[in-house]
Amino acid sequence: MPKPPLPAKFHPFLTRPNPAVMATVRAQGAPVTVATWYLWEDGRVLLNLDARRKRLRHIRRDPRVSLTVLGEDWYKHVSLHGRAVSIEDDRDLADIDRIAQHYGRSRYGDRKHARVSVWVELERWHAWGFGH
Repeated sequence: MPKPPLPAKFHPFLTRPNPAVMATVRAQGAPVTVATWYLWEDGRVLLNLDARRKRLRHIRRDPRVSLTVLGEDWYKHVSLHGRAVSIEDDRDLADIDRIAQHYGRSRYGDRKHARVSVWVELERWHAWGFGH
């Protein structure tokens, strides 16, 4: 898999509100995947997780994260592999609101539970269906 930087031709695809699946690593070493929202900004991925989620515990223990972003035709996709370099409380829910707005919501609906923002820096990537 190629290393960064990710070619600019993929940036428009990643900045759209596409469906995505993130992967983390359980304590026993097994991968776990889940659908997620994300933002692509300045060559990094912003994820935002409910503070109670196990995947957040996985990232705190092992910062490796992968994200596969799917196009309308899922054969067109970009997979991003990297490490969480920042894990911070989203105290005012600003990050999750930005992500929710990106996905067509006015703001994130659940205002009762704590949220955590995770920035992932790219280490490797793979793309398919872009007519290399």
